[in-house]
Amino acid sequence: MPDDLTDPNGLYDKGMSVRRAVLGDPHVDRAEAAKSPIDHEFQRFITEVAWGSVWSREGLPPRERSLLTIVLLAALGHWEELAMHVRATRQTGASADDIKEALFHVAIYAGVPAANRAFSIAKDALAGNHGPSEPGDSP
Repeated sequence: MPDDLTDPNGLYDKGMSVRRAVLGDPHVDRAEAAKSPIDHEFQRFITEVAWGSVWSREGLPPRERSLLTIVLLAALGHWEELAMHVRATRQTGASADDIKEALFHVAIYAGVPAANRAFSIAKDALAGNHGPSEPGDSP
């Protein structure tokens, strides 16, 4: 779907570059191909704001940003996004041990049930399974 919006600040291009670096080209290609008239502007918004403005900041390296994202998604129960970001650790440099330690924090600060579900999703995602949704279903 053509995107006829301009990018005067370069956030879309910067965001797309970071998004591809973190999630991988196959995932982003699937997500881009799945855009429709109802969500193409939202996908652009995510690319510009989440990836172009936040993930591209220099204050944290991708590994730490990745772990923070995993903890927040687990604490909030966003399981599909959690699986996607656990899979993305192949690109961000966060290890399985890093994820394990982060999820222990989820248990203490967000609750054992959230951590229990997150551990299950992380185990599947690290084993190469897609988890609660297929890649491309989420930004």
